[in-house]
Amino acid sequence: MRMLFLLLSFFVSTAMAGEESVYLKEGNGKDKVTAQCAMCHSLDYITLNTHIMDKAGWEKTVNKMINAMGAPIEDSDKKIIIDYLASHYGR
Repeated sequence: MRMLFLLLSFFVSTAMAGEESVYLKEGNGKDKVTAQCAMCHSLDYITLNTHIMDKAGWEKTVNKMINAMGAPIEDSDKKIIIDYLASHYGR
């Protein structure tokens, strides 16, 4: 039992490693992106995709997170999130 606890502790700490070093650019919608996106995945997913995503790509991704993955993003927040991502992390 102790070994299982140690293994779980290792995996949790590994999964959380470096998360505190991800800083999103300031702008309208950053608070919504941080709150909504970080509920399910690391914010570095956003910064890693900045070179390949345009507004259409971010829109498709946000819609996938809502429709396929069940992200509880309100329609009123969806446009703000997409606009923020496209403006600050789009090509």
